[in-house]
Amino acid sequence: MTTDISSELTIVLPEIFLALYAMAALLFAVYGAKDKLAPMLTWLTAIVLAAVAVWIGLKAPGAHTAFDGAFVDDAFSRYASIVVLLSAAAVLLIGKEYMERCKILQFEFPILITLSVIGMLMMVSAGDLLALYMGLELQSLALYVIAAMNRDSVKSTEAGLKYFVLGALSSGLLLYGISLAYGFAGTTQFAGIITTVSDGHVPLGLVFALTFILAGLSFKVSAVPFHMWTPDVYEGAPTPVTAFFAAAPKMAAMGLIARVVYDAFGNAVSDWAQIIALLSVLSMFLGAIAAIGQRNIKRLMAYSSIAHMGYALMGLAAGTVFGVQAMLIYMAIYVTMNIGTFAFILSMKRDGQAVTDIGSLNQYARHAPLKALAVLILMFSLAGVPPMVGFFGKFYVLKAAVDADLMWLAIAGAVASVIGAFYYLRIVYYMYFGEEREAIDTSMPMVQWLFLMAAAAIMLLGVINLFGVEGFAAVAAEALVK
Repeated sequence: MTTDISSELTIVLPEIFLALYAMAALLFAVYGAKDKLAPMLTWLTAIVLAAVAVWIGLKAPGAHTAFDGAFVDDAFSRYASIVVLLSAAAVLLIGKEYMERCKILQFEFPILITLSVIGMLMMVSAGDLLALYMGLELQSLALYVIAAMNRDSVKSTEAGLKYFVLGALSSGLLLYGISLAYGFAGTTQFAGIITTVSDGHVPLGLVFALTFILAGLSFKVSAVPFHMWTPDVYEGAPTPVTAFFAAAPKMAAMGLIARVVYDAFGNAVSDWAQIIALLSVLSMFLGAIAAIGQRNIKRLMAYSSIAHMGYALMGLAAGTVFGVQAMLIYMAIYVTMNIGTFAFILSMKRDGQAVTDIGSLNQYARHAPLKALAVLILMFSLAGVPPMVGFFGKFYVLKAAVDADLMWLAIAGAVASVIGAFYYLRIVYYMYFGEEREAIDTSMPMVQWLFLMAAAAIMLLGVINLFGVEGFAAVAAEALVK
């Protein structure tokens, strides 16, 4: 274990750098021309986040710990951190024009995104229950604020309030689980908790602790039955914020759940696997069925995210190295699909006003055939239609479930996937065969167009070798599952 303070600071240097950048940007913006600084700060923050992702990717291989094991730097945390950082940078870029058009781009937005990302990096690197909570709250407090950023919108204010109140409830559940774990294990360190169950016997108190901890964390990934905030917050929050919610926090929370169940409760797989399997099957079916009646594309994407988190949890429920690898692959694909889809949603407008009704996409292919084709590819990939990359994401998690003798869960996932395909294909139907209506604007900012086309191209070309993600995910999974 690392004890030299300079070595420990070196391990957490990317996080320290981001924190210093956020504070410097805040001071600079407060004493500068606020309105003029916001666009420049958004671009600069995106560049900084992408640069830190490269920095973390170039770190020397191996596992290192800092602050008495509270912070873990290994291949798993690096994989999750890179996905979080790149997705946050992408959302800043695709959302900038929308925020400017709606006159809600404030300098606080990129700074709050940066602070939430620091919390996410802490989450996926946590080696202690208290470090876990600190990272989670740093992420959450920033997200509560940006959900209500559009102060002139009642729905945005409502979204922020709902997210805050329900988030406080989930934090309470999580803290109660942490207190139980400390009471029965005598430590909050994952390394100490796992030795408590090393003989295969799990004290009943620790089982309760694990249940409450998973309940608190399930809120962050919108897993059923802790999903109730998702549709309203997705609909009410400004669309760039919704795009952010659908990407980076999901990866961070899923990484945190994996970190907790394997590093702290890795010797009690049979106890937590059944909880995660239940969350998985409930999320898949509720997300698939509830989205069918949605006309608002943001609410539809909310239920879509609930279903997709169910598939990712299926990989974790397997309790194997391959299961973690499958989850990591699935999350990388999911984040890419969502960024491409939201790049398109952000461009949906009529006479300069944002449009969210899926009926407005009728005959869109006649007016913008290339963009309609890109959306078709993304919808097919979200539905898991081969040969799109989304199909391989689902294939990996289904195979992980089958290999772990969870055949019932794999069958449930396949059935839910078929049900869920309806609302993705309905969007394609509207674009190509819907009744002619007043068309939405076909103009699209260059940055959004580039991300839409890039995401669609990845969904097609990724079938060759998944751009090497499979190998990176395997290394990350092996680092987590000792």
